[in-house]
Amino acid sequence: MDYVSALVPPVVMAVFFIGLIRVIVKTQGGANKAKEDAAVDAALARVEGDRQASASARTEA
Repeated sequence: MDYVSALVPPVVMAVFFIGLIRVIVKTQGGANKAKEDAAVDAALARVEGDRQASASARTEA
């Protein structure tokens, strides 16, 4: 019976991990996908703009 007690924790963790992955995959997209994508695009554009502004400030100095 030692093998059963040795196998139970990994099996339980695997089941919970599979459930977590399924929840993550199912919550991707949906109604908020466009809003989330727009927020990420805006953040990336802001970072890129800051990077270009600091690069042009260095070349002018």
